[in-house]
Amino acid sequence: MPALRSAAAAAMLLLPQAAAQQAGTMQPETHPQLWLQTDCTASGCQTEKGEVTIDANWRWVNEGGQNCYMNDNTWDPATCSDGLECATTCGIEGADYSATYGITPTSSKDGVNLRFVTEGPYSNNFGSRLYVMDSEDTYKMFKLKNREFTIDVDVSELPCGLNGAVYFVEMDQKGDYDGTSNTAGAKYGTGYCDAQCPHDIKFIKGEANVKNWNHTAVPPVGHYGTCCAEMDIWEANSRSTAYTPHPCTEPGLTKCEGVTCGDNSKGQRYLGMCDKDGCDFNNFRMGDHKFYGVGEDFNVDTSKPFTVVTQFLTEDGTDTGDLSEIRRFYVQEGQVIENSEAAILGGDAGNSIDSKFCNAQKDKFGDLNDFEAKGGLKAMGEALDRGMVLVLSLWDDTQVSMLWLDSAYPTDEPAGKPGVLRGPCPGGADSEPKHLRATYPDSKVTFSQIKFGEIGSTYSADARRMSFV
Repeated sequence: MPALRSAAAAAMLLLPQAAAQQAGTMQPETHPQLWLQTDCTASGCQTEKGEVTIDANWRWVNEGGQNCYMNDNTWDPATCSDGLECATTCGIEGADYSATYGITPTSSKDGVNLRFVTEGPYSNNFGSRLYVMDSEDTYKMFKLKNREFTIDVDVSELPCGLNGAVYFVEMDQKGDYDGTSNTAGAKYGTGYCDAQCPHDIKFIKGEANVKNWNHTAVPPVGHYGTCCAEMDIWEANSRSTAYTPHPCTEPGLTKCEGVTCGDNSKGQRYLGMCDKDGCDFNNFRMGDHKFYGVGEDFNVDTSKPFTVVTQFLTEDGTDTGDLSEIRRFYVQEGQVIENSEAAILGGDAGNSIDSKFCNAQKDKFGDLNDFEAKGGLKAMGEALDRGMVLVLSLWDDTQVSMLWLDSAYPTDEPAGKPGVLRGPCPGGADSEPKHLRATYPDSKVTFSQIKFGEIGSTYSADARRMSFV
């Protein structure tokens, strides 16, 4: 996630009844199918039946049908005056994926459609966050070092201010299931964390986040945050896109408090355990304003579907070598499209993420190099080695209206300063969630054809390579 993104995953406004740690009994949980193509080699891929589950923060939490989390975003003191008591008393329910959350499978069952606004039977839902599973009770753990990951995307119906995101986070495979205070586990989408150390996660490691809960914040937040390494494969709408590694100094999920969280509001952004800025490659920010956008004038035409290929290369070309480069290219209508060059950096900064690029970017934009301080690509590779969970999401940004992705940000810097312009969107009221929800409720994103395996194995060798100028 790019520089100065505030409480990134926490920026989604969630349903008022959301999250708990026991499995509910009032609504069955049936995961939508998502077929994957795995272990790809030059000879082909293996087909694997997977599933997706929606994050626990979206789900109804109750005790015997009575809300544990109230409509005014407060906890019911009768059941949730204490974090552990709340987690062992309250249950989260299964999800009606289509009617309540606007999540539907593609016709071939190898993808999902995520709708922005869904008018449910009790309230409106805005966006969603899904996790890919390899069984009913466990998340699929991806180990991508010396591998490539490919996904087809359709962002044609995503305007400025929205973000259809595909990323990996170092969650626990069972969603921190412990058999006591968390018996819901991965099946019900528990255990989320990311490099922004979000404070809006309502249950963390088997306890409700009730301490110092601020129900007036947007979104509501608690005392504790949830930190872990994050690899943003794809953050995009139809106007702008970026991919970004975010290393952290500790493995797995850390339930943080104080300085460890690196809270922006306390001026501690760079004192925490995770690199919140990351080292982002945003084509527009890197100086090419005609590479990605709507229409045939762009190298990647976002009015049509396309394939996103991301390669995780090691210094010695082996599975055990240190991560040294994250390379990106696209395939659209039979053409392989090389990523744009980082022209704004001058010289030979290249068109991929490596240490040379990251150092040059930080120097050019005058940003603190927290990426290097938190371990850089080597640390990101170590997280990839340990295994990460795949997240598919659609969200709007109640903090800074997605300006960090598609407009000028930070807002107190001149737009002409290198690195400030992230995309062509005007920002302002047109990118605020209130406007987006009223004006573009039918917005959606489609993710499909997920493949991963050996370098060079996940896209057609017959695709014609398009020379990049």
